[in-house]
Amino acid sequence: MLLVGILVGFVATVFLSFIPVLGPILGGFVAGVIAGGGAGRGLLAGFSAGIAGAVLLAILITSGIGFFGSLLDLPIIGGFVGGTIGVVIVILGFYSGFLGLIGGAVGGAIRPNKK
Repeated sequence: MLLVGILVGFVATVFLSFIPVLGPILGGFVAGVIAGGGAGRGLLAGFSAGIAGAVLLAILITSGIGFFGSLLDLPIIGGFVGGTIGVVIVILGFYSGFLGLIGGAVGGAIRPNKK
């Protein structure tokens, strides 16, 4: 259920991304509730969901800028600019991952281990 929680939390984070702080927290919360297994497992699910969104966004933006750079016969500049923006997005993605971690811990604590 951990991978399902990460995937659903990622989708929730993407759909709620228009809410600045609560979007990643709620996405992490959803991931933690679905993953279950206590706060520790919720932490893992929420953080993974937040980071997955940042990495996917970085890949899409980097490849898009590189593609447009190659259309303008500037593939090196397009690749450099795209790569730089991608790295910045991944670094800023830790913000989303940290907020998802908080929400995941709360969500995982709500649904503790079943014994």
